[in-house]
Amino acid sequence: MMTDLQLLWELPTWGLLLLAAGAIALLLLLIIVGRVHAFLSLIIVSLVTAVAAGIPTNQIIPTLTSGFGGTLASVALLVGLGAMLGRMLEMSGGAQVLADSLIRRFGEKRAPLALAVASLMMGFPIFFDAGLVVMLPIIFTVARRLGGSLLFYAFPSAVAFSVMHIFVPPHPGPVAATGLLGADVGLVLIFGLIVALPTWYVVGYKFGTWTGKRFDVAIPNILFGSQDDEKAAQFKSNPKLGTILFLLLLPLVLIFMNTGLNALATAGVVDLENPVVQVLRLLGETPIALLITVVFGMWLLGWKRNKERTLIETIVDSALGPVSSIILITGAGGMFGGVLRASGIGASIATSLDSIGMPLIVAGFVIAAIIRVAQGSATVALTTAAALIQPVVLADASLNPVELAAIVLALAAGSVFAGHVNDSGFWLVSRFFGMDTQTTLRTWTVGQALIGVMGFAIAFVIFIIAGLF
Repeated sequence: MMTDLQLLWELPTWGLLLLAAGAIALLLLLIIVGRVHAFLSLIIVSLVTAVAAGIPTNQIIPTLTSGFGGTLASVALLVGLGAMLGRMLEMSGGAQVLADSLIRRFGEKRAPLALAVASLMMGFPIFFDAGLVVMLPIIFTVARRLGGSLLFYAFPSAVAFSVMHIFVPPHPGPVAATGLLGADVGLVLIFGLIVALPTWYVVGYKFGTWTGKRFDVAIPNILFGSQDDEKAAQFKSNPKLGTILFLLLLPLVLIFMNTGLNALATAGVVDLENPVVQVLRLLGETPIALLITVVFGMWLLGWKRNKERTLIETIVDSALGPVSSIILITGAGGMFGGVLRASGIGASIATSLDSIGMPLIVAGFVIAAIIRVAQGSATVALTTAAALIQPVVLADASLNPVELAAIVLALAAGSVFAGHVNDSGFWLVSRFFGMDTQTTLRTWTVGQALIGVMGFAIAFVIFIIAGLF
């Protein structure tokens, strides 16, 4: 709605770029130099940017709240429910049970690899933010036991979720671009894995473990709240490994059921209007899947073990306080990105770059990358770039199915490039990992830039090879 706003004045592309750069500089100045809380800084800069962009005064608040509420709609439920599950896993001793099992099987030196491989598998059907929240209590527990920087253990897993989310269907970004460009979703999935896995290994595992040794990030208590030894002792039961695996795999299976049914409907195998299919898809929606898992967690870790209901309520409630800051800051990050999108910066940049005349796959990557850096949203960057090059792609009958898949993946690589302060995901990682803004820029933003560059390089090679046949 806000992207179609009638602005009081229209800035040229260079003016919009200058506005975005100035807004980002002001935000960093407030947070890093002025030590103003990130939540307040994001609101202030969003307001100033809205005024400077020419958004009518009677539309400024709706624009701000639209970006804020839209982000919270996708984040708040996932973070809240995931934090509840994480709190129960930690307090019951379940996270420790799984951590001990991983270390026994993989060894202490391979603990980051074990965590990341589990994240890659979970990342196939689960979105980035939901998967990360579910895995964090396990990551934190392993890091506490073995010692060292949190990034050494968390960065490879976070990148695993990121590459799966951006490159591999059934995630929404690559699916949307696949549909716009008329590519084959099966080929995009296969080649998406070919792009995602090497990219994760180099950026997530190799760069991530190196980064973890260079940046000493303490393990936060964000998911665990204040330590209450008496309540922890009352709730602790050291559940069996099978119980913990069930709680971790349950949302995975439910969400995969949803995405699998959607894929089967696209292939014409099932009918989305069928009431049974609709119910199954509802159960597999990410918030519902996590809600079901939390209820099962309360039963398996609490009620079944004859824990007092007031104790279970206290344990679950204690998870929400520490993550409230994360939810608000992430929403404010979405607000800032929403204001930049409402200014028209994405469409203006895309239209200008369209006239440069560079090779199609390169142009798509560059357009997606610049829009991503300018306004923050990977999904907007990917769909905007795909929509812009769509007429050229559909008119070129010489492109074979593999080349089309490679173009989709090149756009996806551009859309993930260098996520920073105007991206709500940046703040999610920053606050969950307990990192300040500077450290997050030097680690996560650099990592996202490397994902974009390496992902594009692999997609470009696929495109060149496919063109030879």
